[in-house]
This record gives sequence, C-alpha cells and structure tokens, in this order.
Amino acid sequence: SKKSAESVKVVVRCRPMNEKEVAAGYERVVEMDSKRGIVYLSTPSSKKDEPPREFTFDSVYDWNSKQRDLYDETFSELVESVLNGYNGTIFAYGQTGTGKTFTME
Repeated sequence: SKKSAESVKVVVRCRPMNEKEVAAGYERVVEMDSKRGIVYLSTPSSKKDEPPREFTFDSVYDWNSKQRDLYDETFSELVESVLNGYNGTIFAYGQTGTGKTFTME
C-alpha cells in the first residue's frame, strides 16, 4: 500500500569487522536488535562499567544482512515511486571504509 505522506526514514546497516580489524584485536562495540530497530553502542573494554548507549532507527540491518533484504524492505518502494515520476533520495552517510558503496551497489 502506498503511503500518502512524505517522510524521511533513517536506516542503519553495520558491516562486519574486516580482516585488518580482527587481526589487530579490535573488539566489536556495536550490537543490534534488528526487530526493534535499535543499535547498542558500548565503550571499549577499558570502560566496561558504563552501560551501552542505545539508538533507535526506522530500520536496522546487521553484518549478516543481504543486499536483497535492504532493497526489498527499505528501498523498493522509493525506487518504484521514482520510476513513477516522483522525487526520491537515498543518502548514504558515514566514515570512509564503513560500507556505503557496498550497500549502494
């Protein structure tokens, strides 16, 4: 069903740690609850007494997510609207090397 109101949706996709990060012994500080759209960001082990910070988004995809999942669940409606003559934007934002290009391919 088409939504009549325009809206901005914020979607997060976290990539897996790369080989260089694993080899250096970095620890993952991000946990995700994809069903609830929550990202938990914890501090490195030197400050484990601090509770993780919690951020809520419209959709959250973890390192096991597939391109097709993102497209079907997040982008397909927007792409269809654009093909029907409406304006639409997908804006990928993040630090260098965090997976923006990979997500948009």
